[in-house]
This record gives sequence, structure tokens and C-alpha cells, in this order.
Amino acid sequence: MKEKAILQMVEEARDSASTKKSFARDLFMGNLELSTIFPFPVQPAEDKKAGDAILEKVREFLKTMVDPDLIDREGKIPKSVISGLRKLGLFGMKVPVQYGGLGFSQTNYNRVIHLIASHCSSTAVLLSAHQSIGVGQPLLHFGTGEQKRQFLPRVAGGAISAFALTEPSVGSDPSQMKTTAAITEDGSAYIINGEKLWISNGPVAEIMILMARTSAEDSGHPSISAFIVEGNTPGISSQPCHFMGLRGLSNGLLKFNDVKVPAGNLLGEEGKGLKIALTTLNTGRLTIPAASAAAAKQCLAILRPWINDRKQWGKSIGRHEAVASRVSAIAAYTYALEAITGLTSAMADSGDFDLRLEAAMAKLYSSEVLWKIANDTLQTRGGRGYETADSLEARGELPVPVERILRDARINLIIEGTSDIMRLFIAREALDPHLKATGMKPGEGGGVSFAAAAKFYPGWYTGLYFPRRRVRRKKMPGPLGKHLVYIERETRKLGRLIFHSIVKNRQKLQDRQLTLARFVDIGTRLFVMSTVISKAAADHAGDTAESGFVKLADLLCLLERQEIESSKRNLHKNADKAGYSDGRFSWLEEGIVSSWQIPDYLEDLTPQKVAAPFWGRF
Repeated sequence: MKEKAILQMVEEARDSASTKKSFARDLFMGNLELSTIFPFPVQPAEDKKAGDAILEKVREFLKTMVDPDLIDREGKIPKSVISGLRKLGLFGMKVPVQYGGLGFSQTNYNRVIHLIASHCSSTAVLLSAHQSIGVGQPLLHFGTGEQKRQFLPRVAGGAISAFALTEPSVGSDPSQMKTTAAITEDGSAYIINGEKLWISNGPVAEIMILMARTSAEDSGHPSISAFIVEGNTPGISSQPCHFMGLRGLSNGLLKFNDVKVPAGNLLGEEGKGLKIALTTLNTGRLTIPAASAAAAKQCLAILRPWINDRKQWGKSIGRHEAVASRVSAIAAYTYALEAITGLTSAMADSGDFDLRLEAAMAKLYSSEVLWKIANDTLQTRGGRGYETADSLEARGELPVPVERILRDARINLIIEGTSDIMRLFIAREALDPHLKATGMKPGEGGGVSFAAAAKFYPGWYTGLYFPRRRVRRKKMPGPLGKHLVYIERETRKLGRLIFHSIVKNRQKLQDRQLTLARFVDIGTRLFVMSTVISKAAADHAGDTAESGFVKLADLLCLLERQEIESSKRNLHKNADKAGYSDGRFSWLEEGIVSSWQIPDYLEDLTPQKVAAPFWGRF
């Protein structure tokens, strides 16, 4: 009963009524709608000019004022750097000009974050946490006129902000939220009590958006609300957290003890906090591809001279097949990251797209691909990849920060939705047209409406067996046309595979997480391939020499086709059942010494004795 109420709460928070275009939504339904991504979007000249002007200033600032190794070593961003960011107006990049900001498009914002992330990830995340998911973004979407006038000028002026959602016992399951907000008897304020964990910018935030329960803990229908909270309010304390990467970022545990927040600081309506969080995260995820592309380019810049200069067995290591293929793949993946950053940024700027799926897929793909790129870069550099930049410099070598890039990259698979949660989130959105066609309503029970299904499925399913002639007629340079035909065929096949799985599993499909993950991986790779082909076709058009763009796109498509075929095989032949075990195999843990100790009350807990966690609903 509780799970039903939780699911219903999350379903109500979804923006399910959107009628805007979505390339990815069509793709999962077996329809490759190329008109939404072809031709590849070009940034308007005036907008690009505005971005170019600030980028030159940022580039000079990074070179002269920001030492990323010092920041990593000392674990903090110097005040001089924060002051310089304020002077450049970078805390207000996404704030409209009328409130004192730069009023940047998503494209220009991502261009700036890309440049900063290429030099110092900690500084990039400081800015991203401040305005991709901090106070500014939710305030722009859900704030009243008075709230915008009061807080946005401060955000633009450099009052560092944060977004406080996660708690010690709450990751992707909002039903477990313990932080409470109780309204006072006179209705003038809310009293907030609880804890928030891993809050980027939290310990130094002057303003924050905080999510709290405004319903009783035992309520059958949990209610989450959002509040604008001043960082210096009495009753707020913090404890810093330290991580393997992003060591310069201020992040911590925030404690709220009878914190009094004016009732006027309620953001949106009471009970709509989860919707605000989901909407904010959707847009915030677009920054990760931009930052990932920047780190990937740094890896290429590190490897290119290295593989030419380093010699083994009489020739440069770049002439050995294993190394050459690895670095070529890195180049192809980097081009893909640049493509999806440009496309999703342009989609956000147009305002014509429902970006939930595209943003989630871009976040999922870019974070996982960057981790592979960073790991392969370290492997190619060998011991020099594992060695710190300070150590390299101390013995007279170039201070190449590969190990720092690797450490900084790892968090992307966790923040703003872990890869596991992203796959379930994407699967839920991808299945939405099927739920509507069958009349099924998650969280409300009920079975399939066969009358509704009979109206939709016969025509739709039959059409999935016939190629779209408009795709086959589309002229593409080199081998890209063949890849496009493959994408169209596999898109129709994906639609059929999902339908077959729905028929076979029905309501139980939501628990087949590994099956859903394979569908998501196939769809994501088809999305990335389509995007890369679109960008390569556009880039090739102005290239008079032999096109490297087409070669990179061809390689990317070949690599992704291998992964797609593997996912398809694993749909039917896999170790899913064998890999799901209720035993803890505690005997395997014998013969070790640990610096930590499992509490006694956890010793006897096994999956049989603990209720199944509510994964993937958020």
C-alpha cells in the first residue's frame, strides 16, 4: 500500500502532459523522426558573438588566476578565484539581464562551463551547482515576481547558492525524506528540522533551495515542498565532506535545527517540491555533457604527443594497433560528446522540445563515456598516468594531470542521478506512450484497457515492419548513409522488442531492471549515432579537404553498433537470474583485515530480511 502511494506521488510530479517534440520519445516508439535533429543546429551569429566575447576573458582569467593543481592539493578554491568569477559576471550567466545577470543562452552557458571544466573541474562544478541546479534555475521556473526580484539579483551578483535534496537515508527514493517543515500556528513561517548530505556549495551557500516533508511521516501520501532558505539563518550548521575527486569543491552535511523560514519563502505550492526538483534536474543535467567533452578533449591533447613521442619495440606506441585503436576510439567518443552537447543545448534554447529523455540520455552517455576515456588515457600513459602532476613536476617532467582527470570524472556517474537511476528514469519516460495506449496508470492499479490497446497497436505494430523511405533517400557523405539506414531499421526493431517485452511481462516489466537497462542502452546509442551523423554532415559541408568529421562519425557508429548488437544478444541470453542471489556469501569475506567495522545490528541483515528498496521511481 505504501509503495502504491509513493509511486502515485512521483507520477504526479512528472510533467506528463507535455506536447512538445522529443526525438528520443519517438525513437523508443520505433519512429526515427530525423526532422527534429537534421540539419544540425547552428548557433545564431549574435548569440555566438556574445559568447565569444566572454570566452576570451574567461580564457585569460583561467590562465593567469586559476591553478587547478593548487586547488586540488589544498582542497579549496581561493577567494581570489571566486572574486574573479564575480567580476566576470559568471555567477549570473543564466540569470536574465533585468535581474542583473548576463542572460546567456544554454549554448553560451555550456560553452563557458566547457572552457572552465577543461582547466579546473572544481571551479566548473562550483558554478554549475550554483546556477544549473542552485537557486536561480528553480526560481526562474517556479518563483513569484517578488521572489525573483528579491533573490535573483543576489544570485547574479555572486551570492553562492545550493540545492539541498539528498539526505543520509535518501538518494533516489523521496519517500524516505526525514527533513520536515512544519508551519507555525500563525501561518507566518515554517520550522525546518533535519539533515541534508553531499550538498555542493552547501557549507558556503548564502542562499539555497531546500526540499522538506510538509506531511506527517506516516502519511499515506507523502508531500514534499521546496523552500528558499538563507544560509545564515540561525539553526543551520555544516560539516564538510571530502572526496576522491573535485577536492576544491565545498560540499558537506547540513543540519537544520528549528530553522525558521518565512512562509513567503515557500517556492511554488506546498506539496509541489518533487516536481520542482525533477524539473530543475532535467535542465541541470545538460551541463554534464559540456564538462565531459572538455575533459575528453584534454585527454586527447595529452595523448596525441605522448603516443608519437613514446617508443616501444622500435616504433612509436601510436603505431601499435592496440594503442592506435584505443586513441582513435577516444577521438570518436569526444566528437560524440561535442555533438550531443551542441544538440541538447540548442534544443533547450529553442523551447520547442520536451528534453526529459534527451537530457537524461546525454547525462548517462557522457558520464559513462568520459569515465572510459579517462581510464584509457591513464592506461596509455602507464605509470605517468597514475602519478600525480606534482610528483611528475618535482622530478622534472611535465605536470600532466591524468590521475586528477580520472578522479574528477568518476563523480559524474553518481551526481544528478546515478547511471542505474538514469536508466530506470529513461525507461519510465520511454514506456509512457505504451502506458497511455493501454490505459495503465502507475500508482493507481488497474489492468490493461483492451479497447484502448486495440485502437492503437494493430496499425502501429504493423508499421514497424516497413522501412521509412525518407530515410533511405537521405543523402549522406561517405558511409554515413548506410549507418542511417541501420539506425532506422534498429529503431523499428527496438519498438517491436519493447512491445514484445510488455506483452510478456505486463506490469512486472517495471521490475525487470536489467531488461529495461538494455532497451535504454540501445535507444541511447541510436540517439548518439543519429546526433553524430547530423553533426558530421553539417561539419563536412564546409570542409573542402578529406573529411575527418566523416571518419570520426563512421568510427563512432561502428563502435556503437557493436554495443547495440551485444545488448540485443543479452536480451535473450544472459545471466540475470543466476546473478540475483539472496545469499551474502559471507564466507568469501574471511581472511581479510578491515579498518572499519560493521555495526552489530547490520550483521544479520540479508536481502530476505529487508524489504526490497524502492528503486527507480525518482
